[in-house]
Formats: sequence, C-alpha cells, structure tokens
Amino acid sequence: MRLAGAHATVRRIWTVELRSRADGPRLVCPHCTVLHTRPLQAASARSAALAHLACHASTDALPGYLRTCQCRARGCSWHPRHRGCAGPVLLALTRDRSGRTWRLADACAACAAATSHTAIVPATLLAPRRPGCAGRRPAPPGGPAERTRVREMLTYLAAALPQFTSPAARLLALQCALRADTRGYVRLPGGLLRGMRLRGRSELWEELEHAGWLRRTAGKHPHIEAQLLDAAVLSQQPGSRARAAHWALRPAPLALEARRPPAVQLTALALASHTSDDAGSTDMEVLARLCGHSPHQTAQLLDRLKATHTLATWQHNRETDEVSWHLPQQHPAARPGEHRSH
Repeated sequence: MRLAGAHATVRRIWTVELRSRADGPRLVCPHCTVLHTRPLQAASARSAALAHLACHASTDALPGYLRTCQCRARGCSWHPRHRGCAGPVLLALTRDRSGRTWRLADACAACAAATSHTAIVPATLLAPRRPGCAGRRPAPPGGPAERTRVREMLTYLAAALPQFTSPAARLLALQCALRADTRGYVRLPGGLLRGMRLRGRSELWEELEHAGWLRRTAGKHPHIEAQLLDAAVLSQQPGSRARAAHWALRPAPLALEARRPPAVQLTALALASHTSDDAGSTDMEVLARLCGHSPHQTAQLLDRLKATHTLATWQHNRETDEVSWHLPQQHPAARPGEHRSH
C-alpha cells in the first residue's frame, strides 16, 4: 500500500444524501453540485444512491498504484483508533446511522474494517462508464450470461458437495467458486461475509474443508483466504464468474433480504437462475438437487416464497415433474386454489 502523502492531490471520496420531501426523497450529490429534482420512490431511494456513487467511482477510475487510503489522509477520523493502515486499498461504502448519507471512498483494509456501518464494494462491480452520473442508474449485472454462470455453478456444486451440505455452506461455496482466480485462490472480504450474514460462521468453512473441497490459507480479520481443491471450478473465465458472483448476491428479479434464512435464499437464487422476464420452469428433481433438499422440502420452500409474495404463483406437474412459476410484477394474484396443482 502506498502512503497517502505520496499523491495527496488524488481525491477518491464521494458522498450522497437522501433528503426528505413531501412528494418523495431527493438525491443530493455535492460532487455534481445538483439537487435531483425528480422525486424517488422510497423503496428505490437507497438503490439510486448507491448506483450514483458507483457511477462516480467508475467514471473517476484510477490505477491501483495511485490509489491511497483517504481515511489516513484525513487523520483516520472515520473510525476508532487502531494499529494503523494495513492491507490493500479497497472501495469502502459507509452509511451514517440514519441511513440518509452514504460515502464511497478508497480506504485500506484495516481502516475499512475499523469503520462502523461499512462494507467493501468488489472491484468487479464497477465497469468503466461514460461521464455524467446525474440521474443515471447503471444497470446491474443480471443478464443471461450471469444467470447461466450461476446455474452452471449451482449444478456443479450439487455434484461436488455432499448431499447433506447446508444451504449456508452452499451459498458460501458458490461465492468462493465464482470469485476464485485462475490458480484456485479466493479472498473473501469481511464486508462481503458480513453482508451475507456469514461472517464468523467458522462451521461453514469446516463443512467445506471436511468435504475436501477447499482449505483455508488465512482467516484473520477482516478477510478469509482459501484455496479450492477441485480444478473443475476454474473452467470458466474469471471475469464472467466475478460478474456472476455479484449477481448471485442480489439475484434480480428474486432478490431477498440478507436476513432471510439461507435455505430460502438458495431456493430463490436457483429459481432466479432459471427465470426469464417474469416466469421460469425446470424439473422438480433438478431444483431440489440444486438446493440440496428433497422434493418435499423444496415444495415447502416454494410455498414460503409464495406466502411472502416473492412468487405470484407456482405449479408442479407430477406427470412431467415440471415446476413452473410466475413473478408478482406482471401477474395478479391467482384466485384461491389456482396457485398450485399436485
């Protein structure tokens, strides 16, 4: 890591604020020196703020050797005292306690870990963009290529991991497989694990080690490093796998909150990887295998997704074993008795 004083003129800090208005929140960006006059939907205001910050970081891209810890440049005033700067310079996303102000800045791994309400933004998230961020929301990765990568990797994990592997361990293994480099090494930041609610879950790493699928090479705060022991996971290009890894964290259009149980998240992810527009289908046996459940357990999980309105309808044709589903955005709620057939 380079010392901050070496390139003091390079500033990599962006902030946005969501200001309440009667007709909806407005996005304020001091960097753009503009108040966005278009009101935002309350549900999408946070996403708009984060997308705006990502757009700035993409537009103002800087070579890695020029990036410095902006926190150190300001006397490390963003966090309690710790042993000092250490580790690579990363993009750290921080929100204030109210959730109204967001900051994206370069910070070393040690400072990012010591700062409250902070998560690491993967570099793969920020593809180069044209100037002019105001009012422009970058499209998140979630096209056919990313869905295909995730579906292929879930299929591989269904065969490579023991059948009794827990849903949380499968979600962890998926991120490891998609983020590994060409030599099979992977480094998962603490912020990523915290966002997945898997930070500190050493038993999940032990599951994967016991299965002989990986071995941990480092596990100190704030990140964990490991080496995958199965070369089959490296058959896909790292760039496409990295984009798929990000999509798998928020698999639109079936993205769920991180607080939902891992079994429900994994089922939604498997469904999303088979969904086009607002509908999808696959065999019940295939879906159950991807999720590591029995068909009966999978049906119960589909019922839970229906009960929470993540799915509008789902059906299981026992003659063909096909499971089909529709999403609620384009389909009104079915009349009683129509949402399933057994």
